[in-house]
Amino acid sequence: MDRIEVIKSNQALLNKRYKELMEIAYNFRQTDSALSDISEYKAIKLLNKLNRLKYLSRELAQSPVQS
Repeated sequence: MDRIEVIKSNQALLNKRYKELMEIAYNFRQTDSALSDISEYKAIKLLNKLNRLKYLSRELAQSPVQS
């Protein structure tokens, strides 16, 4: 597996976890606001990681291939 494929697979896993955390946050918004806030905070941290991976994959895709 090359680096871009590894980054893309990590992005997919993080994206799935991000969506799960946002759903949990939404579901607990009315019943347990503290749990909702914690889930949303974790989701935001994952989103930050996703953005960094997106930037990294873009940089790797644009760099010239070295033999």
